[in-house]
Amino acid sequence: MPPPPFGLLMPPCSASARPARHWIAVASAEHARLGRDHRPAGFMQVCHGRGAPLRRLAAGDCVAYYAPSERFGARDRLQAFVSVGTVAASAPYQADMGGGFVPWRRDVQYAEACEVPIAGLVDQLDFTRDRRGWGYKLRFGLFEIGADDMRRIAAAMQAHLPIADAA
Repeated sequence: MPPPPFGLLMPPCSASARPARHWIAVASAEHARLGRDHRPAGFMQVCHGRGAPLRRLAAGDCVAYYAPSERFGARDRLQAFVSVGTVAASAPYQADMGGGFVPWRRDVQYAEACEVPIAGLVDQLDFTRDRRGWGYKLRFGLFEIGADDMRRIAAAMQAHLPIADAA
């Protein structure tokens, strides 16, 4: 069989075809730590288990978890970054947590990191420039940030992550 005419072959698409992006995910510290400490692989869940937000992420993307509170639904203010890592190559999947709750998850390779309050970073992060309304974006549950913000967060958490600039 002869080879196809020139121009009809295209290189295969891969997750690494786009530059890595950087994300903030929001959950209670209790929930973020469950994902971080899960074995054999860490995972993330966002937006009460919805799958669509997780499909925006790709392998190699960096994600930092911000926790407004210690426990879900509690009014115990924490306002800290509690985990940071790199999205794994696996696709989003569902996990049965019992009681009919089957949320979507995405595997994450979490870095060793210290939990840090956001208060010390508010003046340094681009996404918190508006001092009066800096928490507004956090209501979305998952949003993209710049590489410089991710570097600042990872450095404050004493985490070593491969953070590349987006093209």
